Amino acid sequence: MPPRLNIPPVTRILLSVLVLQSLLSAAIRYRQWSENSNIVIPYLNLVPSLSIWYPWTFLTTTLVESNIFTLAIAGFTIFNGGRYLERAWSSAEFAKFLVIVALIPNFLTFLALDILFSMTGAEHWALTPIAGTIPFQISFLIAFCQLVPAHTVTLFKGILSMRVPRFPLIYLGLVMVLAMTPLLTGASFFLAVFGFVTSWTYLRFYKTVFPDLDSSQPAALRGDASESFAFPEFFPGPAKPFVATVSNQIFDLLVAVKICTPFSPADVSAARGDNFHLQGRNHGGSNRAEAERRRALALKALDQRLHAATANSRTQPPPATTGPTVQTQPQPNTQTAMTSKPGPMLGETSYVPDQDHNEKGGA
Repeated sequence: MPPRLNIPPVTRILLSVLVLQSLLSAAIRYRQWSENSNIVIPYLNLVPSLSIWYPWTFLTTTLVESNIFTLAIAGFTIFNGGRYLERAWSSAEFAKFLVIVALIPNFLTFLALDILFSMTGAEHWALTPIAGTIPFQISFLIAFCQLVPAHTVTLFKGILSMRVPRFPLIYLGLVMVLAMTPLLTGASFFLAVFGFVTSWTYLRFYKTVFPDLDSSQPAALRGDASESFAFPEFFPGPAKPFVATVSNQIFDLLVAVKICTPFSPADVSAARGDNFHLQGRNHGGSNRAEAERRRALALKALDQRLHAATANSRTQPPPATTGPTVQTQPQPNTQTAMTSKPGPMLGETSYVPDQDHNEKGGA
């Protein structure tokens, strides 16, 4: 009997809606197709000039793919990334994150295409469909960068190896290139850029952070003030000073209009991993290295427990011949959790602490 896939509820719903809406879109396009027609489906896809009467498309259009290539990538991304993040954050937090990174990028892209149509008068901007899981894909990458910022991911048996914070920019470049082909629409690059900014802003300033049991941070802490998750960290070294200057100015503007709130010294201290028994021992850059090390170990421990729970759900213990039946659940010890490899979604990862302790985090 093949093993049963253990998919969390929100991820399962996402995959089901993605497949159903994409198949419905393909069936409608097939029935209406002709050589001279430009088919738009305003009640499924968000279309600037038509979908204002179908407001639900601002959310549902994210789970509509127009071809088998993008559908396969979307399914792979949601199955692996969604399953991992939902287990790490809880279903409620994951669902909230999805709604934010779907609605805001779609709305901003809608405004951008309307502005382009008003400036140029080109009708194709008003009829460009805004659809696809691109906001989810770039947002999952940003979340992954927050969870394991100091890791290097090795793919294809060592052929490709790169630091995790480099993934979002590479993804943006790929989307920009593919947007010039029939695979993606002209709205795709806008979706990727707005998805990048929206997901980073939410995770940086607004998402509720679960308390670290090994520190004294309060349970109501929000955002991530760590230097490793600062906006310039996504860019190559030579570009970081310029990006930091621009991002700090934008941040000051957002603070002035009360959209963002500056981090308090307590927030920064919690992000660095400072606590009562570390304050007298760690200084300067060592706090950052210690925080990154503890973040990596905590992630490995989480992966170990998730895989142990999955294995237990797939295996039923044999019944005892005498006496009552007792099911025991093995408790992974600390050493096993620290030395175990992450799950399949992460691929092969290695922890490499950042050696540049003098870098500034920016906004």
